[in-house]
Amino acid sequence: MRRRMASLVVLAAMLAGCGKVAEDSPTDPQQLPDVALTAASGVAFTYRYAFRLPFDRVAAAQEAHAQACERLGTARCRITGMQYRVLGEKRIEGMLSFRLAPDIARRFGKAAEGEVRTAGGALVDAEITGTDAGRDIAALTAQRRSDAAAMKQVEADLAGTDREAGDRIDLQERRAELQRNHAAADAAIADRRDSLAATPMTFTYASGGGIGTFDTSAPFASAVGLARDSVVLTITIALGLLGLAGPPVLLGLLLWWLWRRFVRPAPQRPSDG
Repeated sequence: MRRRMASLVVLAAMLAGCGKVAEDSPTDPQQLPDVALTAASGVAFTYRYAFRLPFDRVAAAQEAHAQACERLGTARCRITGMQYRVLGEKRIEGMLSFRLAPDIARRFGKAAEGEVRTAGGALVDAEITGTDAGRDIAALTAQRRSDAAAMKQVEADLAGTDREAGDRIDLQERRAELQRNHAAADAAIADRRDSLAATPMTFTYASGGGIGTFDTSAPFASAVGLARDSVVLTITIALGLLGLAGPPVLLGLLLWWLWRRFVRPAPQRPSDG
């Protein structure tokens, strides 16, 4: 009985260990990494995702992402650009650009990636870049204070009556320069604050299958997929060569027939005698 109980305890421990391994196993490599970037205060992020889908599902995925943005409302998400191009048979490209509230940008991107995977597509590229807008705003604000102090001094010097004409011209030029610097700093600060208030995000779409590599974790499925891709590629190349070489070959056959029919001299018959 004790041996049986000990065996059950060991088996339970092994099962628990297996369950933990399953929980800690790596996720799908084509899935967006779960990196908490929104925790950085004062950093303005820019998101870019590239998706690949079957050609007949590109438009539907693009429309689904546009509708997801519209459901959030213009205060949380705005579509700022759209593109859809048919480049040839089964070749489609598309683009959508958004401006999102920073606190929902990362969730929106992950949800969009999930929708693409459900539609039979894949995430093929993702880039998230950040700019320390808070530090830039602090530096520009300090520069504005310095320029304001310099402006007061210039105004005081111009108010004096003991300045020569040449000095007054120099002071007026310095005042104009400080005014230009002040306007440029105001514009730069407004731009940095705008980047913190709204996060740019761009989706690009392309038709095509997934990445054609051999997955050792699923050898049979990978072999079937690679064989299918090889057959499609072979047929595509054969049809391309036929389309490229067909017209010249037909023209050559036509010229050869015309030459035999109308140009080549008839064979001479042997003379009697």
